[in-house]
Amino acid sequence: MNVVDSSAWLEYFADGPNAEHFAAAVEKPEELLVPSITLLEVFKRVVQQRGDEGAALQCVAVMQQGQVVELDAALALRAAALGLRHKLPLADSIVYATAQNGQAVVWTQDADFDGLPGVRFWPKRG
Repeated sequence: MNVVDSSAWLEYFADGPNAEHFAAAVEKPEELLVPSITLLEVFKRVVQQRGDEGAALQCVAVMQQGQVVELDAALALRAAALGLRHKLPLADSIVYATAQNGQAVVWTQDADFDGLPGVRFWPKRG
């Protein structure tokens, strides 16, 4: 299973320099867990960058082809513990906890994840 974090989704949708690294995970929705927080982050950023809610809705529709994982109490507490242990920001801790619960690999270009077990990290380019 795979979890693609918001930075990787945005890179993929923008066809940025690292997009090809994330295509393998994004293009296999049957193996994709999608933390609900990434829907929020991607939708918000696409609207900010493009000024177009329609484009943001199209991106979220692609994301929802995977299995969306809602934030419940158990996941929130696991995210809190992992966030404290690894010094992760709130959204990143939810993404990481979602991956850990689903025995999934996190695909990202967010440096906050660099060096964590179960993470495939590529530094941002360009």
